[in-house]
Amino acid sequence: MHAFTFQANPTRVVFGAGALQQLGAEVERLGARRALVLATPEQVDSAERVAALLGGRCAGVFARAAMHVPIETARAARAEAQRLGADCAVAIGGGSTTGLGKAIALESSLPIVAIPTTYAGSEMTSIYGITEGGVKKTGRDARVRPKTAIYDPELTLTLPLALTVTSALNAIAHAAEGLYAHDGNPVVALMAEEGIRASAAALALLAANPQDLAARSDALYGAWLCGIVLDSVAMGLHHKLCHTLGGSFDLPHAQTHAVVLPHALAYNAAAAPDAMARIARALHAADATLCAPVAADAPLAVQRLAARHGAPTSLAALGMRADGLDRAADLAVANAYPNPRPLERHALRALLQRAYDGAPPAA
Repeated sequence: MHAFTFQANPTRVVFGAGALQQLGAEVERLGARRALVLATPEQVDSAERVAALLGGRCAGVFARAAMHVPIETARAARAEAQRLGADCAVAIGGGSTTGLGKAIALESSLPIVAIPTTYAGSEMTSIYGITEGGVKKTGRDARVRPKTAIYDPELTLTLPLALTVTSALNAIAHAAEGLYAHDGNPVVALMAEEGIRASAAALALLAANPQDLAARSDALYGAWLCGIVLDSVAMGLHHKLCHTLGGSFDLPHAQTHAVVLPHALAYNAAAAPDAMARIARALHAADATLCAPVAADAPLAVQRLAARHGAPTSLAALGMRADGLDRAADLAVANAYPNPRPLERHALRALLQRAYDGAPPAA
């Protein structure tokens, strides 16, 4: 057993069908009296439902959250929180909404109650990201970690199947990179493998019946585990590429994860054989038709999982322009970060080309 360090995540988790009804008690537990409810424009109805549950504890609704948290939106939300005298933020939605709450907390330390309706995992982390001048900058800060996460699978029943698939693949990406993190540990590895298995198994059931509440619960369980992994260890090449492609080329977050993950895994496969073996084993446990439990199968198995459930498998399909690939490769190597295999500009450019074309993953 190698020496390691493990820091438990302090976020309080309230999990189960109907858990949203405990929101008022959770806000009260924080001692908050004026909660600002955050959402995207598309989820304003959910925000109004949350506001009604909070009653007199709701200070207002800000339904302008946007993908990749543009700095302009962050500034507007911070100003609104200050204007209303908010002492808490309640974020209902996916990673964009939770991210907006974090952008507020980064300056004010406002406590966040996160109510995820996707499988992004942001609700379990101290990681934030804000896009300014066409560049998405990320960081870690304890102030932005939500105090409470309310996981209610009933809130995910209306998540379209296509977004369900890409969001679950986003969660799987957190766990996959956690398995080869330079600061990984046995506890995180257990959560990562189980998170991958639970997420993939839930997709198989939801493909047959998107209203399967038990499967929705399993998907949230998997996302919770993958979110803990994301928070506990450093992410590598895959997340760097996705932040670059999202922030600088405005590609959709979860769909970009779905496309890039097999190629990032293939790039790192030879340098992280134990991680590949765990990924392959988890996918095989979820669905024996995806791959044999052999490490070399992991990248292709992930791509087949995405394709089987209708997720995009090429950057071109997401609207990426071919003439942006060189710039993306340059941005990817601009700042050093931990990764099992050294970052080689020529190899990364080839990786991006395969991802653009939707080709099979290769080292």
